[in-house]
Amino acid sequence: MTDLRTAGPTHLPGDDAPELLPAASERVRGLLAQMTLREKLAQVVGLWVGAGADGEVVAPLQDAMLGEVAPPFEEFAVEGLGHLTRVFGTRPVEPATGRRALRDAQRWLVENTRLGIPAIAHEECLTGLAAWRATTFPTPLAWGASFDGELVEQVGAAIGESMAGLGVHQGLAPVLDVVRDVRWGRVDECIGEDPYLVGTIGTGYVRGLQSAGVLATLKHFVGYSASRAGRNLAPVSAGPREVADVLLPPFEMAVRDGGVRSVMHSYAEIDGVPVAADRRLLTELLRHRWGFDGTVVADYFGVAFLHSLHHVAGDLGEAAGLALEAGVDIELPTGNAYLDPLREAVEAGRVPVALLDQAVLRVLRQKEELGLLDATFDDDGQDDLVDLDPAGHRALAARLAEESVVLLTNDGVLPLAAPPTVAVVGPNADRLEALFGCYSFVNHVLGHHPEVGTGLVVPTVLEALRDELPDAVLTYAQGSAVSDGDRSMIPAAVDAAAAASVAVVVVGDHAALFGRGTVGEGCDVDDLELPGVQRELVEAVLATGTPVVLVMLTGRPYAVDWAVDRCAAVVQSFFPGEEGAAAIAGVLSGRVNPSGRLPVSLPRSGGAQPYSYLHPALGAASSVTNVPTAPVLPFGHGLSYTSFGYEDLQLTSAQVRTDGEIELEVTVRNDGDRAGTEVVQLYGHDVVGSVTRPVAQLLAYGRVELGAGERARVRLTVPTARLAFSDRSMTRVVEPGAVELWVGRSCEDRTLETSVTLVGGLHRLTAECPRWSRVEVLPQA
Repeated sequence: MTDLRTAGPTHLPGDDAPELLPAASERVRGLLAQMTLREKLAQVVGLWVGAGADGEVVAPLQDAMLGEVAPPFEEFAVEGLGHLTRVFGTRPVEPATGRRALRDAQRWLVENTRLGIPAIAHEECLTGLAAWRATTFPTPLAWGASFDGELVEQVGAAIGESMAGLGVHQGLAPVLDVVRDVRWGRVDECIGEDPYLVGTIGTGYVRGLQSAGVLATLKHFVGYSASRAGRNLAPVSAGPREVADVLLPPFEMAVRDGGVRSVMHSYAEIDGVPVAADRRLLTELLRHRWGFDGTVVADYFGVAFLHSLHHVAGDLGEAAGLALEAGVDIELPTGNAYLDPLREAVEAGRVPVALLDQAVLRVLRQKEELGLLDATFDDDGQDDLVDLDPAGHRALAARLAEESVVLLTNDGVLPLAAPPTVAVVGPNADRLEALFGCYSFVNHVLGHHPEVGTGLVVPTVLEALRDELPDAVLTYAQGSAVSDGDRSMIPAAVDAAAAASVAVVVVGDHAALFGRGTVGEGCDVDDLELPGVQRELVEAVLATGTPVVLVMLTGRPYAVDWAVDRCAAVVQSFFPGEEGAAAIAGVLSGRVNPSGRLPVSLPRSGGAQPYSYLHPALGAASSVTNVPTAPVLPFGHGLSYTSFGYEDLQLTSAQVRTDGEIELEVTVRNDGDRAGTEVVQLYGHDVVGSVTRPVAQLLAYGRVELGAGERARVRLTVPTARLAFSDRSMTRVVEPGAVELWVGRSCEDRTLETSVTLVGGLHRLTAECPRWSRVEVLPQA
């Protein structure tokens, strides 16, 4: 099996390369030469299946998006099959049962199809493998809050280990969409609003997952998060420079530096062109310029949408031809367009068979890389030994949850000093679903199976606080639901808070799909107030005069300036997963010293969207408008229970070539009386550019652990390519000139400042240009 950590393109054509025919072994080309047209088509489609309670693989009764009845597995796959879609992630199934069902389906393909080629089995894995009883990790927005790509890589490896153990070959993650408008429902699936943070964290996940032999799939290439008004599956009006400089870099990093083996096209249409039909993006950029040689898979039903939603194709056959020509190799989750409609188009001469052959070669080559062409799927006797939630995975989930909790404000009430009475109130205080994101199995699938338990041991925040504070008297009142208008429970919450020495109010979201939640896919909003009557609940508790610790369990940041100003402390946690309640309780008690930082700005209002800290000077506060532009709290903000200081910021050289590296050193001090972790952040601003430049841009970051009173000398090395942008000719360049630099605790905190001058000629970026900064803690002298 090919090591998926290092697999890369077999060759890298230039920008003007002709059609890229995949390099393939003689074995793979021999298989293609034997195939009938129907057998070729079978290799470029999936079948959405699920493991039944009896251990059989069955097709769902109905295709939920297109209303088409799926045939039985054996009938559908008689000519072969490209992908098996979500054997484990369609309905609750015991891991042992699902493992047997998948193996039996693969053995059927080997023994009962003419060429005996198994399928690639894929699953969702955004917050862990989306399967019953599998460890559920924090959501990607929490990955971003951790600023810890190395830990996310370990999490990816753990997820890949579980998937590979079940016989799953491909995971539909990570999401590398850069947050542009937090009203968009899928913000919890994203890593943050900075493309460098997204790229480094997301590439870490790719490396981890693929180290276990499981293909990672980048989502959603590209533009999906930049939709108008933050609506799901809406048109995108991003200009070519925004696409090139903000939305594309994370994908480029994961392709060129992470060696990712699959990419999923986005549903978006950018300036009127659907991505699924955009050869310029899917072939000329992704393959010819970046050298990607894996498979491009369709977002579910995305090929058919070219006909039914975007209306750029007159029928499904035409849609299939457009997608295939653009570079979409595999239609998922099933074969709405790439089976009979595409067959008819090929037979009629409307679609060249060479386009189909190209896609089939890519699929077969990937199956060869995975070792599938030699697999026999014999019973290994390991089915009943599968443990999808082992202690090691839970320990990783706990660590990531702890690192991702962000302490937004604190007047000294935290950590709780053994208070005699704590009122715990709020709709998310005693609701385990509040810990999980939209693409967790609990909220994505189990919501349709209320009779089935989670299959996991997951304490709620209330239960975790009882364990964390055994000597305190805890009272509980729900106060309100997450999203309805019922105010009848507020008085009981007020009474509980009035009688307590401190009130912990736990508010936030419920993640679900298509309007069934307050956040998640298809759960967009047009304001950023806390859902339902939660603000009224918090206001009523504040009116008691009892100090309030507001804990937000959400999938997006909300406009809570009123709470930031009035609560004794505010804690933000972005769907922290099955170990998240213990992490939050640990932060409140002081057992955990918070080190999370905001991966997205804390917004002032829904009307201020879309917003990004990466705005030019024209987007800043101005005397010619009465509308404030600044967020309540900036990107990168987060407090600790100790205090950190910076001193002696030194540049190695005040002049650096435009194709060189900027090197700085700074001393970081822990001035407090307890150990903690500082997230060192380096920002820059290109003072004069040929096009407008953002007022701040993250150049490097790193977590530095320091004991009480300790200090460390930290070296930050930044390739000048981090300052590259698309000039007026849309060429990615580094221009000579002055660059302001500063280190601090957020994009707005200029604790120590310096500047560097880039000298030499205009430097055009190439594939070889480094894209990653390095942060090193130097040995003490």
